[in-house]
Amino acid sequence: MPELPEVETVRRTVEPLVVGRRVLAVATSGKALRLGRPVDTRGLRRTLTGRVIRAVERRGKYLLLSTDGDGMVVVHLGMTGHLTVAQRGAPARPHTHVTIALEGGRELRFVDARRFGFVAPVARARLARMPELAVLGIEPLSPELTDDALAALARGVRTSTKAFLLDQGRIAGIGNIYACEALWLARISPRMQAGRMSRGDVARLRAAIVAVLELGLSNRGTTFSDFVDADGREGENVDYLQVYLREGEPCLNKCSNKIRRITQNGRSTFFCPACQSRKSVIRPT
Repeated sequence: MPELPEVETVRRTVEPLVVGRRVLAVATSGKALRLGRPVDTRGLRRTLTGRVIRAVERRGKYLLLSTDGDGMVVVHLGMTGHLTVAQRGAPARPHTHVTIALEGGRELRFVDARRFGFVAPVARARLARMPELAVLGIEPLSPELTDDALAALARGVRTSTKAFLLDQGRIAGIGNIYACEALWLARISPRMQAGRMSRGDVARLRAAIVAVLELGLSNRGTTFSDFVDADGREGENVDYLQVYLREGEPCLNKCSNKIRRITQNGRSTFFCPACQSRKSVIRPT
């Protein structure tokens, strides 16, 4: 699933192509998307048609299309979703489920083979109360994520540091890839109880979170199979990953150990057992 660097890369590539353009029409495939919910075609048309797109924003792993009216559109890419901008008349890719025709001959298209994503209209006044957005925590690249804030979020938490980082209600936008990378960079065990991190652990982890996300952004995201930006370009960050998917390979910290993979809460965790050793850990089940 695309994480913060991938979603932000899509935002940055979509925004200059659609902002300032008036919406002429909206079409949908008629197929349901996330959780089998049908697309609110009427709502999308009511929200967008005749309106000018003023901004493309991001909150966690969600994209927000803001118009000059009182409505917005929230987009989640799911596992295989793409937002692309194409010239009107260009052949639509398979699994194109939402098409937004813009003045000037462009179309903003939502493509999702597995249909785990969604495109939903919402009134601007209700945006903060939208269930998917209301639960989101701190933006990790915002000034809000200080050492003190991270320490407060972790205080008393008995789940693992890995689960802590994946909790979107605490920190919004971090997924499996960047959680593994941040914990390795901070030299913190993914099995350690988050509430038992020392002040030094917290400071290193906050710095590592920022570092791995900014690196991912500078490389336009991580592509293994599906992710591309609005221009159809793959991300290049896979060449800069230190532990993720490197099971059995030497630790790049030159500690003479090899990267291990364990399963935590149904997800693979990659780490160095030497560099990320801790006595207080939650043993995998």
